[in-house]
Amino acid sequence: MTTQTKPIDAYSLPTPNGQKVHIMLEELGVPWTYHRIDIGKGQQFTPEFLAISPNNKIPAIVDPEGPGGEPISIFESGAILKYLGLKFGQFYPTDARAQVKVDEWLFWQVGGFGPMLGQNNHFSVYAPEKVPYAIKRYSDETHRLFGVLNKQLADSEYIAGDYSIADIASIGWAQSWERYGITQQDFPHVHAWLERVGARPAVARGLAYGKDIPNHDLANDKEAQKVLFNQRAR
Repeated sequence: MTTQTKPIDAYSLPTPNGQKVHIMLEELGVPWTYHRIDIGKGQQFTPEFLAISPNNKIPAIVDPEGPGGEPISIFESGAILKYLGLKFGQFYPTDARAQVKVDEWLFWQVGGFGPMLGQNNHFSVYAPEKVPYAIKRYSDETHRLFGVLNKQLADSEYIAGDYSIADIASIGWAQSWERYGITQQDFPHVHAWLERVGARPAVARGLAYGKDIPNHDLANDKEAQKVLFNQRAR
């Protein structure tokens, strides 16, 4: 098994995407250092951070012991999870068919489950003008995606077979089900899964990491909204 002597630097926040990386690093039990990037103050636009994450989004990591022993920086949460799973040989299978299944559900999360729930939250909470069509569009899609996940978990304890990065990718988003008007009665298999994964000590630590400093109250912080929303190319 690969060992890590130098800490992995994680540039992040306790958001659903940031929590993926926190959970993974805690599950792996490798040394890591948390660097808080205050996106409400625009720290994601500094040259130093853009050199690591050119999409100016958290999370991103720098592994000082990357391929060939040389440092490597990685942005995009799904890419980070897959890199760490492959490097340490944990939470990502070695069998080719099993890898395909994990990849399917990892990409399902990063391409749909996260973005659609994010748009739901944006138009329901942050949009200065309430657009009924947009609210219904993303609310319906959120409900549909929870339904997809519920069906997948009906006959399986975890999303893609064994506990894997497919689960780790979805935990932070799914745990906020109440925010989206989702009930336990609607999707009981999702809630049973959340209880199952939530009982893992590393998951509990990963979800809590960084919450000693509250995130911006974006619903009321107009200055942070100016930084985060309606950005164009710089």
